[in-house]
Amino acid sequence: MSSMPIQIAESRRVPVPRVAAGADHWALFSYGFRPFFLFGALWAALAVALWIPVYFGVLTLPIAIEPIDWHIHELLYGYLSAVVAGFLLTAIPNWTGRLPLAGRPLMLLVALWAAGRIAMLTSAWSGAQVAAAIDFSFLPIFAMFCVREIVVGKNWRNLRVVVLALVLSAGNAVFHAEIAAYGTSDIGRRLGMAAAIAMIALIGGRVIPSFTRNWLARAPAGTMPAPFSRFDGLSIIAAVVSLGFWVAWPHGWITATLLMTSGVLHAWRLGRWAGYRAARDPLVLVLHGAYAFVPLGFLALAAAIAWPTTVPIGAGVHLWTAGAVAGMTLAVMTRATLGHTGRALVATPATNAIYVLAGIAIASRAAAAIWPTTSLLLVATVAWIGAFGGFVAVYGPMLVQRRKDNA
Repeated sequence: MSSMPIQIAESRRVPVPRVAAGADHWALFSYGFRPFFLFGALWAALAVALWIPVYFGVLTLPIAIEPIDWHIHELLYGYLSAVVAGFLLTAIPNWTGRLPLAGRPLMLLVALWAAGRIAMLTSAWSGAQVAAAIDFSFLPIFAMFCVREIVVGKNWRNLRVVVLALVLSAGNAVFHAEIAAYGTSDIGRRLGMAAAIAMIALIGGRVIPSFTRNWLARAPAGTMPAPFSRFDGLSIIAAVVSLGFWVAWPHGWITATLLMTSGVLHAWRLGRWAGYRAARDPLVLVLHGAYAFVPLGFLALAAAIAWPTTVPIGAGVHLWTAGAVAGMTLAVMTRATLGHTGRALVATPATNAIYVLAGIAIASRAAAAIWPTTSLLLVATVAWIGAFGGFVAVYGPMLVQRRKDNA
């Protein structure tokens, strides 16, 4: 697999294309990461704050689908799609050298995403089909813009990242189709999760060793992260194959074997990145910690297939969703916001608190899948809202204000 520079800018010294000269945009809509990171994190906190009283039967939402489907959809295709959009709208200008999407076009894209959240939350009023049409429209339109920019910029090798965004879009389509046909989702859930884990395996496998190497370059001589090699390519292929089997045949012994193999490969892969040497930098350490939930999820799901009465599937699912997806997106959002607003890449006490709360949310939610108690769910909920609400409170001002040295 060829080299693929996918990381977004680390600091003000990286030449990032700026908005067109003379353009008068709000700072919030001057770059894709700003609104999508801010509103995505806000929705992650709000969606869970709404879900828990629904789960305990003290609140009824005006939704036309099963509450569990709404909960899964809004974190997977609502929150995650926002972070993916923010990341790619920031990374693609670095890849292609073209100007970023900004101003009114960016406002319209954000409005389309927000319309999907409102439509899904009020689908009992508009009807499930109307809500599905509004919600579904965001990802294909966003993906078409990404494809156009990469093709015009002749940056062909990065099309594979956009393909995964298209898989996420396909998962959303399947999700809505299953709701219409059967009243609940199944394959659509797993396809979205598979796209998310594949993205983390592909993108995380580039940025984590790169950022770790950058930090270790200032440390005393020692072990450095292994460069991208055929082993990494094999690990990614194994992940894609096992995820494909899990989507199509989630309970087969072949699937369990493939999942177990992928878990071992990705645990070994993570060990090759010398994360232990970067433990003093929380911005680097959190990336390694988040990626650790990728192999843990593979192994837990394999165990759930092999011993279904002992290991619940929900444990593996939440290790991926609450662990790998939420952990990695928070890590990327905090780091990218600092770097792209011209600030030092240093984790403040407030940032460390966000990471700690995220860790508590991940651990307690995974534990609640094994030992379903009210106390564990409440701890997970409070910690989750604290982590994403904390991101909004701490990083929101950075995202809405322009600095003179900011791209």
